[in-house]
Amino acid sequence: MSAYFIAQIGIRDPEEYQSYLNGYDEVFARYKGKVIAVDDKVTVLEGEWSYGRTVIIRFPSRGDLLAWYESPEYQTIAQHRRNASVANIVAVKGRE
Repeated sequence: MSAYFIAQIGIRDPEEYQSYLNGYDEVFARYKGKVIAVDDKVTVLEGEWSYGRTVIIRFPSRGDLLAWYESPEYQTIAQHRRNASVANIVAVKGRE
């Protein structure tokens, strides 16, 4: 069953965040995910959306998602994201 990584990110330090992006593709390519959407100006239909950037990534399974997210390689570059931004991040079970 598929799983989705959904992140809502408020970037405070664009230069530090760029350090995260510079290492992201190389690490991500080793895993089975597919970036579905990256949007810096979502249209809020109801409620509140706290941060500017939204990222949605699909993985074949929750195990694949966690293998990527918990990998030492990703956690190393994720430190740049954590230093540069605030975020709400969830893993959501797909229906397929």
